[in-house]
Amino acid sequence: MSNEAQIVTRIAPSPTGMMHIGTARTGLFNWLFARRHGGKFVLRIEDTDRERSTPAATQAILDGMAWLGLDHDGDAISQFERAPRHREVAEAMLANGTAYKCFSTQEEIAAFRDAAREKGESTLFLSPWRDRTDHPDAPYVIRLKAPREGTTVIADQVQGDVTIQNTTLDDMILLRSDGTPTYMHAVVVDDHDMGVTHVIRGDDHLNNAARQIQVYRANNWPEPVWAHIPLIHGEDGKKLSKRHGATGVMEYAEMGIPASAMRNYLTRLGWSHGDDELFTDAQAREWFDLKGIGKSPARLDMKKLANVTGWHIANTDDADLVTEINAFLALTNQPGLSQAQQDGLKAAMYCLKDRAKNLPDILDKARFVLENRPLALDEKAVNSLDPVSRGILNELTAQLQNASWTRDTLEGVLNTAADSHGLKFGKLAGPLRAALSGRTVSPSVFDMMLVLGREETLARLTDAASLDT
Repeated sequence: MSNEAQIVTRIAPSPTGMMHIGTARTGLFNWLFARRHGGKFVLRIEDTDRERSTPAATQAILDGMAWLGLDHDGDAISQFERAPRHREVAEAMLANGTAYKCFSTQEEIAAFRDAAREKGESTLFLSPWRDRTDHPDAPYVIRLKAPREGTTVIADQVQGDVTIQNTTLDDMILLRSDGTPTYMHAVVVDDHDMGVTHVIRGDDHLNNAARQIQVYRANNWPEPVWAHIPLIHGEDGKKLSKRHGATGVMEYAEMGIPASAMRNYLTRLGWSHGDDELFTDAQAREWFDLKGIGKSPARLDMKKLANVTGWHIANTDDADLVTEINAFLALTNQPGLSQAQQDGLKAAMYCLKDRAKNLPDILDKARFVLENRPLALDEKAVNSLDPVSRGILNELTAQLQNASWTRDTLEGVLNTAADSHGLKFGKLAGPLRAALSGRTVSPSVFDMMLVLGREETLARLTDAASLDT
């Protein structure tokens, strides 16, 4: 692909708080599309609102993208710092007659709208300065000279052709009276200068496209390909908000959702590739296209997210899971794992991850290998270690001293011990779980014994057998 034809997408969030899950999905769609086509994915921070934009919020965007693995090409661009360029373009439009100076005051505009409402007419402001040249020495704004007749068609890759009557478009302000650019103008200039070929964003911006197209045309710039994606709704079908639960992408990181699972889930949230629900990053990059994006709002489904997460955990390399768990502990300000704990966790991972729904699930199941003796037993574990059970554990300790440490041998020894006392193995499993993990719910006793090894297993059985309840 030549440089002239290279696809360029972007994400352009406003740094006014956390990185919303909807923003994250928009970034992911743009990233996938660019990466599939060998193009560029760029980041622009739309920080023109100086009162609300903060360094912390900018960092939250960078953190969210880094966690999701959305690497952008080149440095992040500050929209605020490009204000001189935005003014330059507005002045050029003024010079070529596609924009004009408007001296109407806020009071005059308000009076116009009040009068229009009283008459039952459109309140769309029609500036009396559009074609005048008798300019007073007074403050003014620069307005776009928008078409007054005909239609503007947005050729949208998701919504189809959307036709807007030009009579509904106002002469939007490009430059305020203090010389600062408006968002609507700055976005177009920035997208053009950054070479953005595809604008993939939420459909709440669809109406903006009709107005922004006029800026492209006024400057004889090529229009990008438009793709306006439906917003994310809650399970009740209403626009996603805090009442639905977590709305910030890093909140999901703090829940212990692996980034790979979040990428899979967000990609599938509003986009489809046949009936595929579970897929790898490589598959997502290979499959993603704009045709697969649906027109209806996607609904956030926490049960489905849990299923996707479980699949990704089960299919992630054990060493990579240990790395993810370390990162999760650091993110949530929990103590990190020692090298010995990491080694034990990796050795046990085969019996921890298959049914885990998040990273805390793994840590919870891994308690037996992460804690040192003497174990802190929970109440149910203590209750399961009655005198009879402790006696059986004491016998087992002796029987296991010289047993071959394989699953088949261990199963044989434990089943024989249960039979000799007229018990089904399930009756013996409870006290064994309590002795080995400190609780009555844990991985298989055989898996725990194999992971812990002979010496540690016998030590824990001895501890439990001598417990004074």
